[in-house]
Amino acid sequence: MKQIKVDKTAEMETFLTVATTGSLSGAARTLGLTPSAVSRMMTRIEKRLGVRLLVRSTRKLYLTSEGESYALAARRILKDLEETERAIADRASPSGLIKVSTPTAYSRLTMIPLYKEFLARYPKIKIEVEVSDKISNVADGHIDVAIRFGPLPDSNLTARRLGETGRTIVASPNYLAQAGIPKTPADLQHFNCLDFSFQRVEPGWPFRENGEDYILPIQGSMTSNNGETLVELVMADIGITRVGNFHIQQALASGQLVPLLEDFNPQDKEVIHAVFIGGQHMPARVRVFVDYLVEKMASLKE
Repeated sequence: MKQIKVDKTAEMETFLTVATTGSLSGAARTLGLTPSAVSRMMTRIEKRLGVRLLVRSTRKLYLTSEGESYALAARRILKDLEETERAIADRASPSGLIKVSTPTAYSRLTMIPLYKEFLARYPKIKIEVEVSDKISNVADGHIDVAIRFGPLPDSNLTARRLGETGRTIVASPNYLAQAGIPKTPADLQHFNCLDFSFQRVEPGWPFRENGEDYILPIQGSMTSNNGETLVELVMADIGITRVGNFHIQQALASGQLVPLLEDFNPQDKEVIHAVFIGGQHMPARVRVFVDYLVEKMASLKE
């Protein structure tokens, strides 16, 4: 005799509706079925399992202990099925909101030109950009992807390398015409050196001279927590600064800024990472965004 296939998912959904409403007729109204169809389905489940799941009184239905166990398992199975289907659909066509945190200058100079193509690739994804030179908290879930420069602290977060940037000491031609040109790092004591206001393990600027690396303390009339601000101050003929190359590519190419002491540049590199919560449940929208950044920026050699 040919065995009839049973839609166990529909049975579970119907059983849970009966358990929630407390009656066959209530479940039937909710599901758009007849009470007799719901009753037959409950009888079929009990017959297949060989146990009583429901106790029928004149006013209400009650779950037996076996019914409680079946309801608990059914909820878990249906939830797992729903999450699996959502994850598969998300991979096929990622959607939803991505919250991205990036430093101010890097956002304007590097990230903004990339968003248009990404959004064209994934039209169901939206991006919320937080632009700040402060370190955003990714671990608390407020930010999906953060762009970080330099060494990363130990954490449970996942990081993908995007590229690296070097640093260059620069000044404007007008400032150098007025103040002169430093020939060696030691000459910087006679110049107004504008630096970041971040606290560092070794304050000062690194140099390499006669094969030896060292940190030279510098001093000046202004500091800032923002590289783009330092560049603007230098372009206003206020002094000399040392910033990441991505800040100054255009200004160097146009002659608005001049590189200094390149023979003493230690060629140190600052690695750029995308930091995010990884793992098995990483949303597809975050995965494709990070993959896109790696695709576009991994070969970045500034």
